[in-house]
Amino acid sequence: MTRPVKRSFSIDGHRTSISLEAAFWTALKTAAAEDQIAIAALVAKIDKERGTAGLSSAVRVWLLHRLETRTLEARAAALRIPAE
Repeated sequence: MTRPVKRSFSIDGHRTSISLEAAFWTALKTAAAEDQIAIAALVAKIDKERGTAGLSSAVRVWLLHRLETRTLEARAAALRIPAE
């Protein structure tokens, strides 16, 4: 396991930073690319939805939720039997 890497962002005009392990940075970059938005914009979106959680934790949980949702959707799609 790698040590967390800290990166800074500007959210609503103020600087903040988050620390994530390499796997989470990769997942965050992938999610931003799939959604066709900048990483900073995605972090800002997560920031607005996070409630009282720390931003780094909120990003990890958001990424986990995204993965779980996509996994469930893929399983549901695989179980569908095409109509004849």
